[in-house]
Amino acid sequence: MGLSVSAARRVHRVVENQKTLARAGEIEGVGLHSGRRAWLRLTPSGPDSGIVFARRDCGGFEIPAIHRYLKGTSFATTLARGDMVVSTVEHLLSALQGLGIDNARIEVDGPEVPIMDGSALPFVDLIRAAGVRSLGARRRYLTVRRPISLKDGEREILAVPANDFQITYAIDFPHPAIGYQAVTASISEGAYVASIAPARTFCMLRDVQAMRQAGLALGGSLENALVIGEDGVMNASLRYADECVRHKVLDLVGDLALLGAPLRAHVIATKGGHRLHAALIGKLLASQGSWSLGTSEELLPAAHLAQFAHLSEKLVRSRVALTA
Repeated sequence: MGLSVSAARRVHRVVENQKTLARAGEIEGVGLHSGRRAWLRLTPSGPDSGIVFARRDCGGFEIPAIHRYLKGTSFATTLARGDMVVSTVEHLLSALQGLGIDNARIEVDGPEVPIMDGSALPFVDLIRAAGVRSLGARRRYLTVRRPISLKDGEREILAVPANDFQITYAIDFPHPAIGYQAVTASISEGAYVASIAPARTFCMLRDVQAMRQAGLALGGSLENALVIGEDGVMNASLRYADECVRHKVLDLVGDLALLGAPLRAHVIATKGGHRLHAALIGKLLASQGSWSLGTSEELLPAAHLAQFAHLSEKLVRSRVALTA
């Protein structure tokens, strides 16, 4: 599908170019669901090449990290092209998105990205160790111009026009160790690294046995996930009091990377997950009149944003108020 540059009034802002890695870097761990050793190598790539996975164990077969190749959303985000699969990609994609990396080749030696400690922080450290290099091509943003929403019972997600990228997320679990949590986060590099990247994936102990019987979570442990038992969190400590909802933000950032361009919108989600995130991406891309693609200088006019400010403010207040 063709992406058209916005004809909106231009507002001056610092010109931003696309970014890639300065050098290659690699990391090794275990696959969360397969339980097998998993290795990956990040390498630089040129302008407009995007984020691309390459199965080194299968002759370098490539799977671009875009919505077209989204295969599954059950307990992880899975990409597939033909019979070739790469699973559990969301934490790595989240780190790349959070650090503003537009182009990179990701070599993997199997069907799953390593889970590391269950957060995006090891990938952030890997990217920062490799360094970041600016490329000679403009960065192009996907800017939401009209609200897009989806609702599935109590699950809801909405993208509202904005000139930056923010996420408000609310979850509600019938367990006192989690309960109702809500957070609003700016997805700028500094805020992402400090407040979102360290948040670990989580699960209920009662669900682990069923997952393993289904061939999932075979590599899961207290070293790479928060596990919630009957008496509370089984890990030694939490990184944040609301770590669970922060991890939902982390996952959403990674899933939204499948748009193929950095997003400008305020995304508000309630009781979501990978499936709801994917549904929003699909609806957004199909609603071409609801977004535009433009460079960093092309911002929505204040008058346009004012039409929707009350909507996002009302929704944010309604979610955060429940935590008081």
